[in-house]
Amino acid sequence: MKYILGKKVGMTQMFDEAGNVVPVTLVHAEKNIVTQVRTVEKDGYSAVQIGHSTKRVLRKPQAGHVKELPNVRNLKEFRVSATDKNRGDALDVTQFNVGDLVKVSGVSKGKGFQGVVKRHGFHGAPASHGTKHALRSPGSIGATWPQRVIKGMRMAGRMGGVQVSVRNIRVVAVDGDKEILALAGALPGKPGTVLSILGK
Repeated sequence: MKYILGKKVGMTQMFDEAGNVVPVTLVHAEKNIVTQVRTVEKDGYSAVQIGHSTKRVLRKPQAGHVKELPNVRNLKEFRVSATDKNRGDALDVTQFNVGDLVKVSGVSKGKGFQGVVKRHGFHGAPASHGTKHALRSPGSIGATWPQRVIKGMRMAGRMGGVQVSVRNIRVVAVDGDKEILALAGALPGKPGTVLSILGK
C-alpha cells in the first residue's frame, strides 16, 4: 500500500503521448516521516502514522510525540493490514508510478451560507407565469402532518469546509527531485490544503 501527505499547489495542464491536453493538479509532497506504527498487539489495530511539513516550534505534547524526529506536523494515520515501516522512516513521491489510481482526501473550500440552488442543485421556481420574488426559494419543507420538518430536509446553510474524498485519480507524472505529483483532474480544497493520497 502506498500513502503520502502533500500540499495542493494548483492546477495546470500537461500533454499525453497522443498530444491531448490533460488538466492536472500539482501536489507538493515533501518527505513524509513515519511518526508512529500501531500494532494489533499494543493498540488493537494496525496502522501507520505519518507527518508532513516541518515547523520551527511545536507545542510540548506534539514535540514529545515526535521526539528525536524532525518537527513534523499534519499527522495522519493510514490503516494497513501489515507494514514493514519503522518510526523515523522517510516516504517520498517516488513510491508512486505513472498510471497508478489513487484516492485523494482533503477539506473542500468553504463557501459560507448558501441557498438551496447552489448548495443542493435545486432548479428554482419557473421564471415566468406569475412567479414573483421566489425564483430561488426552496419551496415547501413539509405538509400539515406530521407537523414538523423531517430530518435530513435539504435547506439553505453552510456549504463546503468538509472532508471530501475522490477516488480513481490517475497519476500523470512524478517528479522525485522537486517532490511533485501531477494528478489528473481537480482535487478538493484551495492551494495550500493538505491532501492525503492513498494508493494500492
